[in-house]
Amino acid sequence: MNIWAIANQKGGVGKTTTTITLGGFMAAAGEQTLLIDLDPHCSLSTYLGIDTDKDERSAYTLFKQVADGDEPQTHSQIANTRFDNLHVLPASTAMATLDRQLGSRAGMGTVIARSLEGLDMEYQNVLIDCPPMLGILMVNALAASERLIIPVQTEFLALKGLDRMLRTLEMIQHACKRQLQHVIVPTMYDRRTRASIDTLKVLQERYTGTLWESVIPVDTQFREASQAGVPLSINMPRSHGALAYEALLNTLQKTTGEALNMAVAS
Repeated sequence: MNIWAIANQKGGVGKTTTTITLGGFMAAAGEQTLLIDLDPHCSLSTYLGIDTDKDERSAYTLFKQVADGDEPQTHSQIANTRFDNLHVLPASTAMATLDRQLGSRAGMGTVIARSLEGLDMEYQNVLIDCPPMLGILMVNALAASERLIIPVQTEFLALKGLDRMLRTLEMIQHACKRQLQHVIVPTMYDRRTRASIDTLKVLQERYTGTLWESVIPVDTQFREASQAGVPLSINMPRSHGALAYEALLNTLQKTTGEALNMAVAS
């Protein structure tokens, strides 16, 4: 089971778009895919048609169950979507209170990892959409994942968010005593603007080895897909934006396979 977190400590860089578009391609390929919404803004859940004000299923319940000394009952919190092979563990606005409620309790950093135990026979892929701030939710996502995808909008303010994200990654790797593969994905690239061109150049100079070789372009079809509540990878799979994400997914799957082969060989 592939477990990937999509995170950046800056909002508006394309985290939810990345999660839903990659997940749509996986599901369209016949792979059982679970999307986990850990952002209290609930954008991913809303995109997939979950009314978080009425639907009581959410990741928040799993945290409360563990805090009460119970095992997380993951299946009861997962919702089907109207798309074949695509499922979602919704968010809740109540998750914004978790740091204050449970942040100091032991064991709260591994709730999601515990919740995913035993699901490897049901899901081939798990993608976790993270909130844009460091806290118990992001710690859970990174602790549960084997790979981190960091979308970075190609404008200069996003570079500071990337620096913070990489420092957070180092801290969590040290605490967990393990390395987490990560890839930086330039998003919202507009080749007509100097800001996009210059920011991409900085990324290429600073992050050789971890920067994806291509970019996700600006594409108005992302907005149209969001309004329709349909992943662009399902709604318009041959659009420029969808094709870019398909290329990203191919790269991620290839490097995942190579990493697995190296682990087996060692």
